Amino acid sequence: DLNRHDIIEENNQENLPATAAEGEGAAGGVYRYIKGDLFTSEIFKVEIQNLPKYIGFNDLKKFLNKHGVNPHKIKLFSKQMFAFVTFKNQEERDKAMKAVHGMQWKSKVLSVRLAKPKADPILKKRKQEEEAEGGQHGAKRAAGSQEGEEEEEGPLNIQIANAVTPLWNVPYEEQLKRKEKEVEGVLQKLTREIGNNNKAMLPWLFLQKEKYNKLCCPLEAIRPSPVQTEYRNKCEFVIGVGADGEDKTVGFRLGKYKGGSCAVVSPAETSHVSSEAKRVVQGFQQFIRTTPYAVYSPETYEGHWRQLTVRTSRIKQTMAIVFFNPQKLQEEEIEELKRNLRQYFTEGEGQESAITSLYFVRMGQRTSAGTEDLPCEHVTGEEWIHEELLGLKFRISPHSFFQTNTPAAEVLYSAVGEWAQLDQDSTVLDVCCGTGTIGISLAKRVKKVIGIELCQEAVEDAKANAEANGLTNVEFHCGKAEDVFPTVLNAVVSPNVTAIVDPPRAGLHSKVILAIRRAEHLKRLIYVACNAKAAMNNFTDLCRAVSNRVRGAPFRPVRAMAVDLFPQTMHCETILLFERVDYSSETQTTET
Repeated sequence: DLNRHDIIEENNQENLPATAAEGEGAAGGVYRYIKGDLFTSEIFKVEIQNLPKYIGFNDLKKFLNKHGVNPHKIKLFSKQMFAFVTFKNQEERDKAMKAVHGMQWKSKVLSVRLAKPKADPILKKRKQEEEAEGGQHGAKRAAGSQEGEEEEEGPLNIQIANAVTPLWNVPYEEQLKRKEKEVEGVLQKLTREIGNNNKAMLPWLFLQKEKYNKLCCPLEAIRPSPVQTEYRNKCEFVIGVGADGEDKTVGFRLGKYKGGSCAVVSPAETSHVSSEAKRVVQGFQQFIRTTPYAVYSPETYEGHWRQLTVRTSRIKQTMAIVFFNPQKLQEEEIEELKRNLRQYFTEGEGQESAITSLYFVRMGQRTSAGTEDLPCEHVTGEEWIHEELLGLKFRISPHSFFQTNTPAAEVLYSAVGEWAQLDQDSTVLDVCCGTGTIGISLAKRVKKVIGIELCQEAVEDAKANAEANGLTNVEFHCGKAEDVFPTVLNAVVSPNVTAIVDPPRAGLHSKVILAIRRAEHLKRLIYVACNAKAAMNNFTDLCRAVSNRVRGAPFRPVRAMAVDLFPQTMHCETILLFERVDYSSETQTTET
């Protein structure tokens, strides 16, 4: 929601083959966003046609890299055998066109042509509406559209509930059943994938399916969230024109920008946001309405106020992070705004919001590819908020990852602890460890915990958290898991190593999975997935047969379970325990 370029570049599903000459010119109408000095790789876009059948994203990327082509983004339509590829500049694009056009790949001769940029979703929707209206009669049109709107939309509090908590009117027991069914579907797919990718496991798989209702391992009963409402300890609110017409409204967007909707609705009646966060939203909205600064418009790129992130904890600490586009304001004006913010929340009406930590982030448009975490300027209060989890203390920085539902995270981490079968000789590798919660919660039971995390702020928090809890057997490494993990793993000499991975939505980099497979002394792995469908490639690679690419004995799933961290939505966390297949043992086909 924050940067329209991200959305335009990443959501190319609707794009169909088109030359730059077709349709509207690249600089006109619905393509306005590509003008100006903002970076978007949509300007430098080509379409590669006549690709070979059965190639994947990685195959295409490797092929292009091998021939000196350096793409920024790739969108592959393998069934139609074409792909859109964008580049960082014209030189890279032209080089690619020259290199790839006419080249042969697996008996196919490739052709390359310019592709037009993806249309801006808001302007595209507006244009379609105007065209639709143009073909109708006035009075009939007005009556029809009004009726349609009422029928489709309903009251704003219902619309926003449907958008952000789609299961709000489904009884909780039924929500849990649906989530369990989803995870069962994931296990059914994994069962098929293991059968297709590791023939040596078929006898074992046959027995497992007999025992566990056609699944590769037992699916244990879903564990519910101890709280079903007001559970989120972190919320990101957009700032825009309210669906009720009120300017400078802080809340949730009714639809996605991609769908052409920018209207914002207050979170006041949403069930998953805490009363503390709602109080901050109310106070902050009041403040920005007294300022001369406009809301940032993703259509025109003008305006200032962009986003408010609120983090809360059970010990009644609240952090607010304000995102603001400085545009061409002088430094003195920004400093004065920060002073006014500080004054409002510490001495003025905003005191009621009970903010204990306030940050200000300058968020301009991107002028180059790739965005790093934006620096947070501390305005007032403490630098962190603190939370207690499983009797341990944790400090949390603005950018650090911490599970959004603390009581349910305790259920999740307790289950991980039960499944890991740890003892005083164990070494735990905590991959994508965030502020160190999982590793720190297990540290007293084991010999050593080694955490790996990409975000520097989170690593600093993790180190401080280990110290605050009096732990000396914990160490943390900062970097990409795929860069750090193989080195860390090779340095571990303990014969009893368990890895616990809790990666972001997209799953682990394949290099990490390959390193896990190669490390034969790593016998047990617990995978915590916030999107089990997206992690399917990881699961399959852990279990597939040995090949030139995949070295080291495979793993197989032993047990699985869903834990509900997101009541009122279709999301949940899935835990899978994998154990290494012991080929030296003759009991492989009879083990469970």
